[in-house]
Amino acid sequence: MSKMTALSISVGVLGMLSTLMTATVWPLPVWVLFLAWASFFFVGSGISGLLKSVACNWTGIAIATATLWSVQSTESALLLSIAVGVGSLVMVQVSRVPWISGTPAIVFGFAMTVGTIAATGNGVTTAGFGHPALVAATTALVGAGFGLASEWGATLIGNLVPPRAVAAPG
Repeated sequence: MSKMTALSISVGVLGMLSTLMTATVWPLPVWVLFLAWASFFFVGSGISGLLKSVACNWTGIAIATATLWSVQSTESALLLSIAVGVGSLVMVQVSRVPWISGTPAIVFGFAMTVGTIAATGNGVTTAGFGHPALVAATTALVGAGFGLASEWGATLIGNLVPPRAVAAPG
């Protein structure tokens, strides 16, 4: 079995389980989980990929929270636009730090936060477990865990089914 086929099976099974989990047991936004999962594979793999993915996502979540906090008392589209511009600049600049050098994964974290706000209606001033940054950060960690599990699952599946021999032409 090819590595891609093994990974496809692993991701398919775990994708189903993660969707079922977020729909029934643990109400995390499944699309945030999938963004974090993609982030894991973008920045690398293994434990180091998990750590870097989470660090990048959490950096984006922190920047989004600070950005939105800075304009939470205004309804000005201009001020919001300026704040998002500054937040975007900061996302790119902080990616100079080696352990958070995955700019797209940082942007994913920002998007996770904004999307969680849109989906839940809870703003950055929300207290408690419903705070969008806490929900996004928890889900980012869980999603990276699914990334690692799918990688391990692919290795396990690949080892269970030996590669198919291909006959030489002619």
